[in-house]
Amino acid sequence: MLKDKIKNKKSGILLYGMTPPKAKHTKEELKVIAARQIQRIKDLQIDGLVLYDIQDESDRTDEKRPFPFIKTLDSCEYAKNYLDNSLNFPVIVYRAVGKYDKSEFKQWLKERVGREFFSVFVGAASKKTKITIDIKEAYRLKKEFDDELILGGIVIPERHTAKKDEHLRVFSKIENGCEYFISQAVYDFKAAKKFLDDYASYARENGKDMVPIIFTFTPCGSIKTLEFMKWLGVHIAPDLEKKLKNAEDILEESVKTSIKKFELLHRYAKQKNIPIGANVESIAIRKVEIDASIVLLNEIRKIMESDII
Repeated sequence: MLKDKIKNKKSGILLYGMTPPKAKHTKEELKVIAARQIQRIKDLQIDGLVLYDIQDESDRTDEKRPFPFIKTLDSCEYAKNYLDNSLNFPVIVYRAVGKYDKSEFKQWLKERVGREFFSVFVGAASKKTKITIDIKEAYRLKKEFDDELILGGIVIPERHTAKKDEHLRVFSKIENGCEYFISQAVYDFKAAKKFLDDYASYARENGKDMVPIIFTFTPCGSIKTLEFMKWLGVHIAPDLEKKLKNAEDILEESVKTSIKKFELLHRYAKQKNIPIGANVESIAIRKVEIDASIVLLNEIRKIMESDII
């Protein structure tokens, strides 16, 4: 189903995203964690699960990281050894390509030949990040060693506000084999809308096909989480930030905001015939925030089902 929607450039892709467990856990602890996560997600009506490949990103900014960086288990290893046989939907594995040397990356690609496999390649967090291969080299190696891998890319609508070229980055990545895009968390509707404007206009003016743009939505359960999102580069308009900070229940307010923003983007994309979808993140460990992510996911699914593009 996910492959068909991507290949046919359809709207309505619905994903659920989460991070792998911390690498410090024992195998027995990982089995317990995986069983708990499987129980939570196995019956979700989604097209796929997103597993992130976490980077430190401290060299991206001089500001102090609100939460300490703790290394997580390799996303491919976690999917293969703990999740794959228990889920009825595919896993999209993020790959921070700069973390691996060329031989490692080539071997990883070779191991996936002949399998229906989904991945999103992620470049360096900043120009200061030390890497062994860059995103362009990763695209080239993918084409050489596993051209059947169903490849996605990253889109950052907030970056479009400043540089006004995110749509050009997207089309460049499409030329390098990307067939869908997943955004970082969206808390800036104007930036997302402007990106969609320029994406659709460029496609129309240059006779290009538009591939699915999957916007990510993340429940925010505390002021500290809000500060962490800002540290990661998520732009939150001052009036919205004030509204969240002053809310009686910041988590409930963030979910309401995300539902409203998706509904607006969904309606706007329909008017312009742009295929869009949603990825709901669950990156917190607090049960109340995890539960909120499921509520958000189901509400977004209802919006999709009520008016499939």
